[in-house]
Amino acid sequence: MHLRDDARELQGDLAVLRRTLHQEPETGLYLPRTQEKVLAALDGLPLEISTGTSLSSVTAVLRGGEPGGPVVLLRGDMDGLPVTERTGADYASRVEGAMHACGHDLHTAGLVGAARLLAARRESLAGDVVFMFQPGEEGWDGAGHMIEEGVLEAAGRPADAAYGLHVMSSTYPTGIFTSRPGPLLAASAGLHVRVVGAGGHGSRPHAALDPVPAACEMVTALQTMVTRRFDVFDPVVVTVGTFHAGTRRNVIPDDAVFEATVRTFSPAAAERVAEVAVHLCQDIAAAHGLVAEVDFVPEYPVTVNHAAEYDFLADTVREAFGEERFSMLADPVTGSEDFSRVLDRVPGAFVLLGADATGDPEKAPTNHSPIAAFDDGVVCDGAALLAELAVRRLDSLSEEAKCAPTT
Repeated sequence: MHLRDDARELQGDLAVLRRTLHQEPETGLYLPRTQEKVLAALDGLPLEISTGTSLSSVTAVLRGGEPGGPVVLLRGDMDGLPVTERTGADYASRVEGAMHACGHDLHTAGLVGAARLLAARRESLAGDVVFMFQPGEEGWDGAGHMIEEGVLEAAGRPADAAYGLHVMSSTYPTGIFTSRPGPLLAASAGLHVRVVGAGGHGSRPHAALDPVPAACEMVTALQTMVTRRFDVFDPVVVTVGTFHAGTRRNVIPDDAVFEATVRTFSPAAAERVAEVAVHLCQDIAAAHGLVAEVDFVPEYPVTVNHAAEYDFLADTVREAFGEERFSMLADPVTGSEDFSRVLDRVPGAFVLLGADATGDPEKAPTNHSPIAAFDDGVVCDGAALLAELAVRRLDSLSEEAKCAPTT
C-alpha cells in the first residue's frame, strides 16, 4: 500500500500538471511547450534525461541500486488532437483547434508521478527504469521515431519489459483497470482515394465525367466488402472520415477525394484488405469510365499483450488495488496504439483505465469527442500502477537472473 499512499500524496500536484497540460495542447511530433512542462516537472529528480532530435520527446533513465540489473520501460504519450474543445471546463483548451481529447495529458502527468515515486525508492530498485515521454501517438508514429532514436536501449542495454496505460472517458467505470491477453488493440491503416474525372456544368452531366457518384458508391461498397469478403471472426472495420469534392452545387468537379481508417486484428486480414479495398475502388471507377488513384498505407500493428506479462499485470492490479479494480476484456478494442511498436520488440503489456467524469460511462462521450471529459482523480492510481509494475518486475527479473544456470 505504500506506493498507493505516496501516490495519493501526489494527486494534487499531478492534477495541477494535468490541467496545465490540458490548457495548452499540442499536436503531432513537435510539442515544445509540452516538452518544457515535462522537463520542469522532472527537474530535481535523479534522472539521466535526453530529448529527441526528430521529435519533442523526453527520455529519462532512473538508475536503481543494482548496477547492470534488468531494465523496465514505462511509457506515456503527450500529444493532443486537432479537435476544438466544447466541454466548458474551467481548464479547457486555450488553443483553438487543439484538445487533449484522448487523455494523453493524464498519461503524461501519471508518468511524471511514477518517476517521482520511483526516484524516492531509487536505491532499493533492482535495476533501471526508462520513462518514455512520447509525442505523436495520434497518427504520427511517435513510438517508431523514438525507437529509431534508441529509447529501447536508453539505459545502455535493451529493455527487458515494457508497460503502458491509456485512460478511457467512456465505457469503463472510473478507476477500473481492464486488459486482456493477446490482441488488445487493432492494427490501423489509412485508405486514401482520389477519383479522377472531368469537370463540367452541373446541368450537363453527360458532357462531363462526374467523380462524385462513383466516389459515393465506393464509400458504401467498402462497407459491403467488410461483410461479404471477410470472416466475421477475424473482423475488419472501415470508416470513411473525410470526403471532399467540388466548389459549387452547379459545378461538376474534376475529382473527389476521401480517406478511410482501416482496423484489423491479424496480419492475414490486413494483407487481404489492402488488396481487396484497392481493387474495389479501382474497379468501381473503371465501371464509370473514371480512374481511381488509391493508396493503402499501413500505420500501427496490432497491440498484443504477452501472455505472461498480462498475467503479471492483472496480478499486480489485484494485489495493489483489490480484486474489484481489475476486469478482463472478453474482446479486443478496435482503437489502435503505436505502443504496439514497443510490444513488438519487448515483452510487456498495455492496460486501459476508466476515467469517466460524468458518472455514466455507458452514455459518456467517447475519447476523441470535443466534449470528452476525463476524471483526473485517477491520475494517482495510474502513477501508482506504473510504479508498482516497475518495482515488482525488476524484482522478479533480478531473481530470475540470479537463479539462471551459469556455464
